[in-house]
Amino acid sequence: MKISRKVEYACRVLAQLARSHGGGRMPHIEELADQEKVPANYLVQILNELRNAGLINSRRGKQGGYILARSPSEITVADIVKAIDGEILECSAEPGGESGACVAKVLGDLSRDFADSASKRTLQNILAAESSQMYFI
Repeated sequence: MKISRKVEYACRVLAQLARSHGGGRMPHIEELADQEKVPANYLVQILNELRNAGLINSRRGKQGGYILARSPSEITVADIVKAIDGEILECSAEPGGESGACVAKVLGDLSRDFADSASKRTLQNILAAESSQMYFI
């Protein structure tokens, strides 16, 4: 299984937007690109896909920027993957040969397990994972 770089960048920028959620502030693309070390020209495409999927809202102009369309606890990793790649984990194993049916079943089960797991994890979980890595002296 391989998660695309585009999905990774989408998760990173959405995590950044989740940090400012509820504060009324709308970060601009340049700020988001700088904070998450994502090329701005590539981030434009990602943000458009996220907006088209209804995960973020945008506003143009000096007071504009990007904001989450829903709370971080309501946006799942599955939502992000579907918005960017279309499928969670597509299993296209063929049931041919002596072992094909068994392999197809196991890979299909893995695909369903991943989809279930991605549907249970949210942007809030990403932020929680970040805070658990903080060390205080």
